[in-house]
Amino acid sequence: MHRRLPSLSALRAFEAAARHLSFKLAAEELSVTATSISHQMKALEEALDCRLFVRKTRAVELTEQGRILLQATGAGFDAIAAGVESLRNAGRRTVTLSTTPAFAARWLVPRLAAFQQAHPGIDLHVQATTQVADLRSGGADLAVRGGRGHYAGLQATLLMRGDYAPVASPRLKLRRPRDLLKHPLIHFEWQRGGSGAQTWARWAQAAGLELEASAGIVFSEESHAVQAAIAGQGVALASLPLVSEEIAMGLLEAPFAPLLQGFDYYLVRLEDRELSAAAATVESWLTGQATQE
Repeated sequence: MHRRLPSLSALRAFEAAARHLSFKLAAEELSVTATSISHQMKALEEALDCRLFVRKTRAVELTEQGRILLQATGAGFDAIAAGVESLRNAGRRTVTLSTTPAFAARWLVPRLAAFQQAHPGIDLHVQATTQVADLRSGGADLAVRGGRGHYAGLQATLLMRGDYAPVASPRLKLRRPRDLLKHPLIHFEWQRGGSGAQTWARWAQAAGLELEASAGIVFSEESHAVQAAIAGQGVALASLPLVSEEIAMGLLEAPFAPLLQGFDYYLVRLEDRELSAAAATVESWLTGQATQE
């Protein structure tokens, strides 16, 4: 169909001027001069043979014809913008991964830049929460969970063992378990509760060491406890996989045993539903990263 339209640049200038009720603001939005906007509006009015604006000293108002044209151009440019955005996003794919705040902050975040570089067409959405994601409802495609690997209706792949050990800044110069008596203990609130909680009391019992196991600083998040240990504020009982980067960089050390077996980290997915190609890529990348540890 042949469309009898005025200049599209003039219509774009009109839509901006009518939306702002200002030639000056329209000019700033379109990176032209106010004089250019004024000339285009005059030419558009001549082409349409009607007045679109009532010009006042420091402002403009729309005429009835101007309001009709604004409604049409606004809807038209909105539709064009939506179409362009859908084309830009057509090649992008989204995957949602649910995990704990500590795993996200301490293990996943340092590796995300490498993921984005390797897979620029995938938008990875990370849900960092202590709540267990319901994969069947579609809230997430994949999840990293701590446990023993037995989840009804889910396929679980072991990512890494979840051993816990005392960790501290090298500045504290810990060499043997009794050195703990000289420094504050750092605790965090075990979100999952139950028999899986790894506490200083359990570690002291395994080490055969008498400690004031309940004394010290308590954080609500494991990642905050680790950060306090890095700052030299005491000794934290931390999941070794979550501090592997800090140990490799010399920010922390795990100077002695024993290790406590905590919940291991598993990557889980629905066992009766195929993953999308993008989610399968994320799954492969996560297992590959864990294998490198």
